[in-house]
Amino acid sequence: MPTFRRQTQRASAPRTIRTTSYRNPDKKIAAPRASAKTAPSAPMPAPPSPQPATSHDAVLFTLPVPPSINHQYATVNGRRLLSSIGRAYKAQVGQLVWLKLAQSADRASLLSRFQSEWLALSIRFYFTSALRRDVDGGLKIAQDALCEGLGINDNRIVETHLYKHIDKDNPRIEVSLAPASNS
Repeated sequence: MPTFRRQTQRASAPRTIRTTSYRNPDKKIAAPRASAKTAPSAPMPAPPSPQPATSHDAVLFTLPVPPSINHQYATVNGRRLLSSIGRAYKAQVGQLVWLKLAQSADRASLLSRFQSEWLALSIRFYFTSALRRDVDGGLKIAQDALCEGLGINDNRIVETHLYKHIDKDNPRIEVSLAPASNS
């Protein structure tokens, strides 16, 4: 009887993580129809992103919506690791935080306070749909990305506030980080 050897994949070969979709296959998304009576209009410009408000004791950022919890982690060789999508999100947020913080005159005093005091985090999630995402699914990665971008340890956060809103045209998160009121 011949023996069969199991062929091993090279480490750099792509691996499929999940091949099953749990979305309703009968649900169809209708594309907007162009009317013959009206001329096509120019696309609406994206609303301007507000500049962060920084002071010596608080910072406000508008950041992209984090990937869903199902896309944040991958299992590789039995270990749960941050996926490439999760790593890319954290890198993007880190760059946005430092770019916006560089514009602040209070940067040094703000970072000094953040590294020495207990902090309160408030995140307003603006999703495209109320039923597609949980409000707490993006908390951990957004908190980690923000704190890494600021160069502080996220264990300083002792107070968290989460809010869920709907904005189909401009999904985003608005983040506020400040010293906690009851230190």
